[in-house]
Amino acid sequence: MRLDIYLNYPGNCEEAFRFYEGQLGGRVASLERHGQQARQGDLPADWNGKVLHARMAIGDTVLMGADIPGSQPMRSAYLTLTLDSAEEAERIYALLGEGGQIFMKMEETFFASRFAMLRDRFGTSWMLLHERE
Repeated sequence: MRLDIYLNYPGNCEEAFRFYEGQLGGRVASLERHGQQARQGDLPADWNGKVLHARMAIGDTVLMGADIPGSQPMRSAYLTLTLDSAEEAERIYALLGEGGQIFMKMEETFFASRFAMLRDRFGTSWMLLHERE
């Protein structure tokens, strides 16, 4: 058994996945567009180039996503990214925090040398963690 993550975006899925690919070391394995499916349904015509389904790997985790009209940013769930060093945690915090919303600034806690909670500019909520030695 394996648990994967599927995220819905309001039209910026490809931008988010390309950002995660370049900045988090992910690898986009597939990306299909709404215009590639035979039946378009009720999608606006300008959504033909938007993402119907994308799949990428970040470490051992599979992240999938799509552009869905009317989707809302994540509210009660977080992707938790465990980093190998405090320096890497700070670097990723700066990248994901730019243009986003910080819920808990990067700091030391009783359980981690670095911990933060934020929503990036694409609407994805993250917990960043560098565990104590």
